[in-house]
Amino acid sequence: EQAGDVDIIITTALIPGRKAPILVNQDMLDAMKAGSVVVDLAAANGGNAEQTRPDEIVTTSNGVKIIGYTDLPSRLAATASNLFGNNVAKFILSVGPQTTGEKGVFQIDLEDDAVQNMLISYNGEKRWPDKITPYSPPPPPKKEVEEVITKSEEEILAEKNAAQLQSFVQNTGVATLAAAALVAFGLTSDSPDAVSLMSTFALAGLAGYQVVWGVAPALHSPLMAVTNAISGMTAVGGMVLLAQGTQAEGLIPNSPSHWMGAVATMLSFINISGGFLVSGKMLDLFKRPDDPDDYFQLYAIPAGLLLAGLAGSAYAGLGDLGTVSGSVGIASAICCIAGIAGLANQETARTGNVLGMAGVGFGLAATT
Repeated sequence: EQAGDVDIIITTALIPGRKAPILVNQDMLDAMKAGSVVVDLAAANGGNAEQTRPDEIVTTSNGVKIIGYTDLPSRLAATASNLFGNNVAKFILSVGPQTTGEKGVFQIDLEDDAVQNMLISYNGEKRWPDKITPYSPPPPPKKEVEEVITKSEEEILAEKNAAQLQSFVQNTGVATLAAAALVAFGLTSDSPDAVSLMSTFALAGLAGYQVVWGVAPALHSPLMAVTNAISGMTAVGGMVLLAQGTQAEGLIPNSPSHWMGAVATMLSFINISGGFLVSGKMLDLFKRPDDPDDYFQLYAIPAGLLLAGLAGSAYAGLGDLGTVSGSVGIASAICCIAGIAGLANQETARTGNVLGMAGVGFGLAATT
């Protein structure tokens, strides 16, 4: 369990004349994160890690590096010398201008623990071992004593009731405003279609809020890209403009409305393809080497069934085209909402991206 939490493991269990025991087995290596390092100091006798190879650096399938150098001490000689020389130089310089602040003036600071504990004699007087001061760590800071306020059960219950009352008052205020808005809408609107559209809008807003609220913060960028792609359904409006008004001769628009529809459709398709492409690229960054393969191609079976039914109704006269298009539109809405919901966690994010693409595709197919 700890192997998955650490970035480096150093093993030193070397038994002279015998094979080194295995301390880091394959399961532990598989649990480690990509980029982690195992330094095996027992590589000369086989190593403490299961995949150690003497005098080699082995990279496992999940990106863990195992260093099995048998001459590691000799490789560290220069580094150790530099560290030791730096410490000695700092100590010698501490009795010179770095301490006194005056060029050419040297002073031995007896208040410096490191200096006074290394002095054998000073001014002809023997200091070691009688006059050295053992180092003692500074006392820990005093903790401020917090005043503990004890409350009776009646006081605790009263505070809980007050908080509960405040929560209910806030919720009641929101519900009252919503009720007033609905009553005002009902009194001012005399069209049943407006009521139907308002109910659809309210339910869509509630579903969207509940879906987006659960998305993990790390997946907000893919979420924005997917919602941006879904918003590219404005292509439907452009396609409707192309189908209305004066019919163009050939493929070239011949009226302002047709030109606006063509431009809107083109920009919307750029938005759709770019949004899903960016989402796929970002989600690939979250994919780990040990993640299982995806089999999204199997989703082509239900998608093909829906599109085949729509094509059969449009070109072979099977059933009512409006009803079949409405059914495909329902599938489009479900896939779009499920696609956004799939981005709530890393395990289902890639599936959510595919469902979003399917939802937009079904919506465009149902419109055409």
